[in-house]
Amino acid sequence: MKYDFDKLTRLISELNNSLSLLKDVSIMDLNRFQRDPHRVSSAKYNFIVAIESVIDICNHLISKNGYRVPEDYADTFRVMAENNILSENFTDTLIKMAKFRNRLVHLYWKVDTEIIFSILQNNMGDFDEFLSKLNEFINE
Repeated sequence: MKYDFDKLTRLISELNNSLSLLKDVSIMDLNRFQRDPHRVSSAKYNFIVAIESVIDICNHLISKNGYRVPEDYADTFRVMAENNILSENFTDTLIKMAKFRNRLVHLYWKVDTEIIFSILQNNMGDFDEFLSKLNEFINE
């Protein structure tokens, strides 16, 4: 097979580890979350790691399949959609994920803790959906 399964396994492991830590943070209520700077920082960092893992997995698939080189992180997901690996609808979700990662990295002081908490409560399933799509694609 053309994929580096050791690399994919490492990236998926990093993703799953970050998701596990995010899940631990997600069980607290908003008030407690906002009052705990260590939990907020942990959530920010683990979102960055999780999102970058998704991007790195996609870039590996893109490279190994000889698809066009993405222009930026958001474009990584467009390339995946262009090649029918991801649906257009889910691609929009992943593009938002990449933009959220950019805000966390470059505008971290402007990211409201309520937004982080809302994503923890409402959008963690996006990672599971990605892993499901990845599994479908790899096993075709």
